Amino acid sequence: MKFGFSFYSRPLLTAAAALLSVASVQPVFGQGCIISRSNGQVGGPASDGGYMSPGDIQVGDSYRHQFSFRHFVGPTEQTQRQVLGNEVENKINLQNFNVTYQLTSRFSVSADMPLLTASRHTNNSPIVYTTQGIGDIAFMANGWVFNTSENSRGNVQLGAGLLLPTGRNNLANTVDAYDGKGPHPVVVDYSIQPGQGGWGIPFQWQSFVNVGSTQLYFNGNYTAMLQSINMHTIRSATVNPVTLTQYNSISDQYLLEAGVAHAVPKVNGLSVTVGPRMEGAPARNLFPGSNLGFRRPGFAISIEPGVQYAHGGHIFTVQMGKAFYRDRTHSVPDVLTGGHGDAAFADYVWLASYSYRFMRGHSAAAHGHDSADHVSGNSTPSAPALPRTTGNGGC
Repeated sequence: MKFGFSFYSRPLLTAAAALLSVASVQPVFGQGCIISRSNGQVGGPASDGGYMSPGDIQVGDSYRHQFSFRHFVGPTEQTQRQVLGNEVENKINLQNFNVTYQLTSRFSVSADMPLLTASRHTNNSPIVYTTQGIGDIAFMANGWVFNTSENSRGNVQLGAGLLLPTGRNNLANTVDAYDGKGPHPVVVDYSIQPGQGGWGIPFQWQSFVNVGSTQLYFNGNYTAMLQSINMHTIRSATVNPVTLTQYNSISDQYLLEAGVAHAVPKVNGLSVTVGPRMEGAPARNLFPGSNLGFRRPGFAISIEPGVQYAHGGHIFTVQMGKAFYRDRTHSVPDVLTGGHGDAAFADYVWLASYSYRFMRGHSAAAHGHDSADHVSGNSTPSAPALPRTTGNGGC
């Protein structure tokens, strides 16, 4: 699932959902060669429809696009890569389909299925690697910490679940690598593989506070993987018994989002959002493991403005994240060998989402709608939308 925030206004938006995005069970890493399988979060504040009621069902589809080509070692950009024309270019298109069912006034369950289409190309090479397929599916259970009937101005939701290794992690392209072997299958880089090859436990949270016609929010997720090395897929014929970099690492992923959402005066259902976004992959996993294998840890910090419109049970969100800090950190193999690998990052990440809530014949009042929420003809959301993540691309 992902974490997102949605902002809505006026009674006619009572169907607007508070779970507009679902925090992806998959890790959400820094932009670039660091990760491509996560579901990128689409954010915003809450809807005038307020909390979901028992029996409500929300379905959604979110989309993420990014083009990674700027190489970094630590926080330093390797500008010579573009001068020499040997930069790696990753194009990531990630869709995330999700559904949420509200069990009680405070507890819900959801499922999240990503669909990845990606390509990878070194600028001075004629070879373009491509992949597509279903990613790792996640199931989540979520609960509001405070009673929803008494806390329309602010609350915290916590969630945990299970990430299944349903995505392929060994897709290969048949190419002529000009190595004298002729056309033969080559396993593509892990940054554009649909899956990681391991099980994981995703954690997520979302919190919001309404102040007048403005909402402050802080959402995030962390996916802790239960394995640290994908021993089923060989990425390199060069065997290293110390670092095990002939195999890919299975790494944790995380996403943090915070910001402000404000209703646009005199335009029912329209709001604007802005805030920082940080996503990345750590060098060491949360659960014990060797942390060996090939891994590109790092993170990106972006500023993320957005627009959201809600009408009836429909919610539309568009956001654009502009990276202003990127850091390819040391991996455990880097530390063991004294090296420091690089990774390609994107300048921008483009996010869009649509969701619809099916309500079981109840009114806005049943959703905790309070006329006191309205300010100057607009309303402050009574509960935030659940974040959803929509994967990063990496090299």
